[in-house]
Amino acid sequence: MEISFRKQIEQLRLGEGEEFHGEGILAITKALLQSGVSYIGGYQGAPVSHLLDVMVQARALVAELGVHVEACSNEASAAAMLGASIHYPVRGAVTWKSIVGTNVAADALANLASPGVTGGVLMVIGEDYGEGASVVQERTHAYAMKSTMLLFDPRPELPVMVKMVEHAFALSEASNMPAMMELRIRACHVRGSFICKDNRRPAVSALSPLPEPAKFNYAKLAHPPVTFGHEKRKVEERLPAARQYILDHGLNECHAGHYPQVGIIVQGGLCSALLRSLQQFGLADVFGQSAVPLLVLNVTYPLVPEQIAQFARDKEAVLVLEEGSPEYIELEIAATLRREACGTQLHGKDLLPATGEFTPEVIMRGLLTFFARHLPAVNCHQVQAMMDAARDRREQLAATLDAALPARPPGFCIGCPERPVFSALKLAQQDVGPVHIAADIGCHSFATFEPFSFGHSILGYGMSLASRAGVSPLMQRRVLSVMGDGGFWHNGLLTGVQSALFNGDDAVLLIFKNGYTSATGTQDIISTPDAFVKAQSADKLASLTASNHTIEKTLAGLGVQWLRVVHAYRVSAMRDVLKEALTTEFSGLKVIIAEGECQLERQRRVRPWLASLRAAGQRVVRVKYGVDEDVCNGDHACIRLSGCPTLSLKDNPDPLKLDPVATVLEGCVGCGLCGENAHAATLCPSFYRAEIIQNPRWHERLLHGLRQSAMRWLQAA
Repeated sequence: MEISFRKQIEQLRLGEGEEFHGEGILAITKALLQSGVSYIGGYQGAPVSHLLDVMVQARALVAELGVHVEACSNEASAAAMLGASIHYPVRGAVTWKSIVGTNVAADALANLASPGVTGGVLMVIGEDYGEGASVVQERTHAYAMKSTMLLFDPRPELPVMVKMVEHAFALSEASNMPAMMELRIRACHVRGSFICKDNRRPAVSALSPLPEPAKFNYAKLAHPPVTFGHEKRKVEERLPAARQYILDHGLNECHAGHYPQVGIIVQGGLCSALLRSLQQFGLADVFGQSAVPLLVLNVTYPLVPEQIAQFARDKEAVLVLEEGSPEYIELEIAATLRREACGTQLHGKDLLPATGEFTPEVIMRGLLTFFARHLPAVNCHQVQAMMDAARDRREQLAATLDAALPARPPGFCIGCPERPVFSALKLAQQDVGPVHIAADIGCHSFATFEPFSFGHSILGYGMSLASRAGVSPLMQRRVLSVMGDGGFWHNGLLTGVQSALFNGDDAVLLIFKNGYTSATGTQDIISTPDAFVKAQSADKLASLTASNHTIEKTLAGLGVQWLRVVHAYRVSAMRDVLKEALTTEFSGLKVIIAEGECQLERQRRVRPWLASLRAAGQRVVRVKYGVDEDVCNGDHACIRLSGCPTLSLKDNPDPLKLDPVATVLEGCVGCGLCGENAHAATLCPSFYRAEIIQNPRWHERLLHGLRQSAMRWLQAA
């Protein structure tokens, strides 16, 4: 089961005049319903996963409005949904994660933006950018410019964000341009409140369907020869209409300030960080009023040239705060000022970093130089002293931590079914030799870190099998491709499996079948188990599983002849199958399915069930693994082979031995990997398996008492 959003869903029912309290992404979700959206789709991914997760779980609520909700197989299918708004006056919204999702959706977006839309459409994009990002460092802005789409970057305050959602639909309809709204991580999770409006039942919906399809109109197709006309309309009609709407409705905010000789143009999403930075100079108050003139760009594409020129005119200098590279906004502003013959000095990336996230500290560094040059009346000494002190503290802390803390790379969850597979791969390579491994996006990418360090490339979600096509013919040994079941359905089936079969490639594919798209929040997929058979007693925990053979049937139907399904936790069996796949005489696609349910989802299901059994007084058995300290020889091969966070070290209790011994911490979930590794790799026999029985039966209590008595007698003897 997925995380429940029951409380959040209740807030979606709030009506006119009621106050919403919550996170930014949930406010956006509420704003969609207030805007009369007819259909919603998307693909999960941080930081906007909540939007789709909430909508999927709120199907009963949205069904009352006639809103259709679709969990799409990838971002391209989500973008293609927006085609409904080309002909019809219906509003649609989709969501996905930042640039990686936009890359996947690019073809559909280009063909949507060419004919333009009749009903308003909005794409909510989680802009995951900066040092803490989990994706490649690129920006959505390039796609807005390339395909001539609106791009919103709202100031991260809930009333502003909600207002911009409503205007995004209206502006999309006024200009016939698709709209994108990028939300940084902080904007998605910022907390606040706003006054709600009633949810709007759309005029066209599942409850009020269209009586007839639209008449055929070739001009609405993204197809030659009409595409040239589309391009002209983008420039001659749509962009002017969009710019006029932005001006008429004041979507970009202009603050006059008290220092007319300078100004700052800032992306809306960076406005809070800028105001916090200005507060340190005494140039802004806690209510967000700035003494420096500001132009806050809640719409970053298209810019309005006359608005830019009017703001910059008669100023000595203007600073552009634009996060990321290339500096699209700064370059466009520079061109505008040149055309307007405006002599204002323009600063941006010359004073601020070209890459990385713009935190208040980063912004303050740029402001120090900007004010020193163009606003000398501002006392910067206090801020400079604060920055120097912060730098010194960081250097001291870094020196201390470098000496005190060991490296701690990211890793799999405790009990993750993917860890034993990579342990088996380590053992298999001892026999067959080093293997080129095409890695993929997903939880399994943690294997690129120690102690495994597996993976030569990551080129896109579900793209691992396709990415080895150029490598396989050049290698003396077979190449191994790794992907999860989420990646398999997202892209891997067609770009990888179908292509390999069509070309007759001698390839090896390892699919992790854990039942969910775990890396994005354990959302359900087509191969998620439908139902779980619960055992009558907890000592039959193995029966708490359910199988779904959609992947196997799909592969067989597509023509895969060499297919093996192995339980992920069986290290010896997995090692043998990997060796067989890498050395067999069979020439063609070989697929290994490692079957093991995501441990997070398993624990979410199992723990409440076991707690209910204990509360009811029923017998419950919990497996615990441990290390016999007298047997452990201290070579720690078990840790190097596993990397499990609960397999750690502690001081050797034997005063004659210096090496620390291995120990199993309390967080252990009893997956048994440590014992499996010890057996498969022929390690020291120091691991033991114990069963902890709660609410034991009468004969078990009696037997335990007899054993305790015997042990006391032997100890006394």
